[in-house]
Amino acid sequence: MKNYIYLDEKGQISAEMILLIGALLIIVIVAGGYIFGITKSVGGNITEVIDTARDNTIGRM
Repeated sequence: MKNYIYLDEKGQISAEMILLIGALLIIVIVAGGYIFGITKSVGGNITEVIDTARDNTIGRM
């Protein structure tokens, strides 16, 4: 009798794909949070500038 060794490469590839997709998902979530923070900061600055300009314009009238 000959002993044949069957390699389960499909299982290894599946595990690597799951890890890769998980890592990409984490990167996307972290990047999204960072971009959301920047967007919120810029929006707040624009609102502050508009409020100041409005108040100055009303004060000059």
